[in-house]
Order: sequence, then C-alpha cells, then structure tokens
Amino acid sequence: MERLSSETAFSGHAVDVSVGRFRRADGTEVEREVVEHPGSVAILAHDEEFVYLVRQAREAVGDDGLLEIPAGTLDVEGETELECAQRELSEEADLRAESWRLLKTIYPSPGVLSEKVWIFAATGLSAAPGDPDEDEQIEVVRLPLGEIASALTEIEDATTTVALLMLVAEQRA
Repeated sequence: MERLSSETAFSGHAVDVSVGRFRRADGTEVEREVVEHPGSVAILAHDEEFVYLVRQAREAVGDDGLLEIPAGTLDVEGETELECAQRELSEEADLRAESWRLLKTIYPSPGVLSEKVWIFAATGLSAAPGDPDEDEQIEVVRLPLGEIASALTEIEDATTTVALLMLVAEQRA
C-alpha cells in the first residue's frame, strides 16, 4: 500500500484526522479518512490469584465505568513502549512488576484508526503508588483468575478482551 497524499483535516490533543489518497497493490486508488494516533500500551498485570483491571469513564462511548486492563498513550517523547507500560501500570493501578514480556501487538480498529497497541504481560507485582493524570478517575479492580471467563461476557474493551483470552489460553496450555 502506498500513501500518495495526505492532508490534515483536524489536529487535536490526542489525535489528528487526515484525508489521504492511497494506491493499493492492484493499482486501484482510494481516498480514506484516517484517525492518526501515536500508539498505546496495555498491561495484563496478574499474579497467581488475580488480574488487575481498572474501571474508568470513557466519554467517547458514553460509559462512566468501562472495565479495562491498565493502558495509556505513547505520548512522552523518547519513551519506549516498555517504559510507557511501566509508567502506566504505576499511574493507573499503583503497581510495579518484576517481569515484563510483550504479549501481542494489535490494531484495535484498522478501518479508520492508525493506533497500534503493544500489550504487555506483567508479573511479580508489588505496590508502587503512581502519579495519576489529573482528569482520570480510576478504580482498581482485582478480578480472580477463575472468574475471567464469566467476566469476558461483560467486558466491552477490545484490547482487554484480547489480553484476557490470551491469558486463558496460556493457562490451559
């Protein structure tokens, strides 16, 4: 895929919207609106008993308490994906982890959104009070590992769903 042109239609705090012209492999050209996002991280933090989730308001979908794994945007200059994940785990869940591994990368909505999400697994957890963002109201929720399957019927966040399904698959292997 070749991007032939791109023009910013809107520039915001968290995202930009561009209108671009693209040439596909077969030579056809299309125009698409793209929500440009710098990327983000998400953290599947768990120990032998619990997965640590956060409940927070998500105005974009009109939800006062969406249940998710801790996550955040890659918006600090020079910060790696892992460093961002470590910071976000502390800020959102007041935790630090001894062991980190990249679980998966995903595109949550590739039809319109350029965002790529790096999902990390974090274990060896201990308390680490963070410095949450001023406008965030976050509740930490400890979900027992044995309740993941039933919780998946209620969780609506795509990244959280992917991460929890991967954890269930690993536990069965």
